Amino acid sequence: MSSGQVRPVRLGRRSIAALALVSAVGVVAFGWPLLAGSDSGLSAHAKDAPWLFAALLPLLLGVVVATIADVGLDAKAIAMLGVLAAAGAALRPLGAGTAGIEPMFFLMVLSGRVLGPGFGFVLGAVSMFASALLTGGVGPWMPFQMLAMGWVCMGAGLLPGPDTLRGRGELYVLGAYGAVSSVLYGTVMNLQGWPYIGGLATGVSFVPGDPVGENLARFVAYCLATSLGWDLPRAVVTVVLSVTLGPAVLKALRRATRRAAFETPVTFEPSQR
Repeated sequence: MSSGQVRPVRLGRRSIAALALVSAVGVVAFGWPLLAGSDSGLSAHAKDAPWLFAALLPLLLGVVVATIADVGLDAKAIAMLGVLAAAGAALRPLGAGTAGIEPMFFLMVLSGRVLGPGFGFVLGAVSMFASALLTGGVGPWMPFQMLAMGWVCMGAGLLPGPDTLRGRGELYVLGAYGAVSSVLYGTVMNLQGWPYIGGLATGVSFVPGDPVGENLARFVAYCLATSLGWDLPRAVVTVVLSVTLGPAVLKALRRATRRAAFETPVTFEPSQR
């Protein structure tokens, strides 16, 4: 097995089921306002958000539990998860408040690429959780950030394998994926908060009960007017770092994974006396 194919956390049946459940709940949580009627009481979201937090976070943790139950998350995999999550959490504040410059994304994409979709989802969620604790950003938006970053890392793990993509071609694909996922991350997070922001101009504000197409048109206008200036720099930084630092980071991650030998079964032999 090649070093690029060695993954400490593989996707078993229970892991796939847990990921599908979490993703389905996340899609509903992000998108239900678009389908809600005008009498749905969206103004009560601020009071309901802590309950949503309480419902989503155990599901995210359930992914970890299901993964452990399927393949076993040994001490070496937990150590790598901790190191990468700490690195991602430390990188995120470096660009906070500076035109969307977030070097965290390139590390998450490359880690998901090397370590697979299961590990990637867990890493993305845990990194955002650690970052929220580090920066004091704990709030009803945090489970949405954990889900969105989990999706970003999981998608990187689902890209064509290293036997298909190699060298500069792999870097270009990772850069392109990083750019697209950076913009999509910002767009999805906009969808989480946009329906509940009051005082917006009529052309970009959410109108409960209006047809989905009309609200989506307003949402696109809202993204162009408010967050594109953050999403595009994030995408550019992710591409530049992926292409320039990508070879060294990929090599280090693959070497660490190969030496850790996550998939090597542990056997005990009787001593010879």
